[in-house]
Amino acid sequence: MNASAELLKELRIDRSAAPPPRGPSPSRRWLWVVIGLVLVLLAALAVGMLARGKPAATVETAPVVAMSQGGGSNAVLDASGYVVARRMATVSAKITGKVREVMIEEGMRVEEGQVMATLDPIDANAQRSLNAAQLDAARSQIGGLQAQLRQADAEATRLQALVSQQLVSRSQYDQAVAARDSLRAQLLTAQHNAKVAVDALAIADLGVDNNIVRAPFTGVVTAKAAQPGEIVSPLSAGGGFTRTGIGTIVDMDSLEVEVEVGEAFIGRVQPKMPVETVLNAYQDWKIPGEVIAIIPTADRGKATVKVRVALGVKDPRIVPEMGVRVSFLEKAAPADAQAPKGVRVPATAITQRDGKPVAFVLQADDKVQQQVLQVGEALNKDKQVLAGLSAGQTVVVNPPDTLKDGDKVALDGAQK
Repeated sequence: MNASAELLKELRIDRSAAPPPRGPSPSRRWLWVVIGLVLVLLAALAVGMLARGKPAATVETAPVVAMSQGGGSNAVLDASGYVVARRMATVSAKITGKVREVMIEEGMRVEEGQVMATLDPIDANAQRSLNAAQLDAARSQIGGLQAQLRQADAEATRLQALVSQQLVSRSQYDQAVAARDSLRAQLLTAQHNAKVAVDALAIADLGVDNNIVRAPFTGVVTAKAAQPGEIVSPLSAGGGFTRTGIGTIVDMDSLEVEVEVGEAFIGRVQPKMPVETVLNAYQDWKIPGEVIAIIPTADRGKATVKVRVALGVKDPRIVPEMGVRVSFLEKAAPADAQAPKGVRVPATAITQRDGKPVAFVLQADDKVQQQVLQVGEALNKDKQVLAGLSAGQTVVVNPPDTLKDGDKVALDGAQK
């Protein structure tokens, strides 16, 4: 009994002892670690934003260009137009016929008189053979009549001697003379017929030659319109089975530009005025030229006047129907004239700050520096700057109203 009581006492819990220390759970420790990392990242982001300041404005720029020296010119008007050819022909046969052979291809250069195509000459050859036979018949008839005339003339001469001796009657002599004169008339008619046959043969030769299509001038083939076996005609047959031409030839030496100038600005254009032409296909190629003529009529619907412009350069890259932009220039100054002062910049690069004209110059660190300007005259889309800028600098075009001196900018992606 005592032993059992002792055993029960040993199993009793001692509540007087202090409880063991309890640490934080693992999940709570990880939560505090994550919160700490987030706070560190937010602090770093705030510091970065404070260091960068406001975002850089995206701007467009343009170079500062020196004014043209002596002999230079300034554009007074711009216009758009197209390259045209003064000599261009769609070549066709003079007659209706079936194409036998075509000897041209697009882009091929042909000389004046060169054969471009031939037609089937079977009808023309038959007509020529007939006319040649008629000429031979007329000539053989002339030979027979000439022989008869010689005999009749000798007979009349002999009878004339006998009549004087009264050995033959006068009527016999008169019949011989009449026969001789009749043969003379027949011979004259035969000779005229032979001449007509010669002319008819020449016309037949032209008919044969009309089956050959030749180039009317030296140029380049821009279109091939017919194929062997097709029927061609100089006149439209009113259907889809007859061609009206063999091909189109353009004289590349006759290329020029035609532009349409608004009526309100045609007073700025004068004959022999220097121009500068830029092809839409070659934007960096400036072609010099001059005004040929101002067409003395206006387009009522468009309110424009057509102007012909000569190209100062002959080049294979210039082809008809190309789009162009033409700048009409002021008359060139003499070579010894004083060079104009200052530089020229786009007019949109000049803005107002505190009532003064200024421009923002781009620096090496992509920051802008505000420059107060002394502005000169307007030069079409540009402006003359007498002081404040120098050639070679880069200025901001269309600067935002919020742009200030020292601000950092970013270039437009199209200019990078």
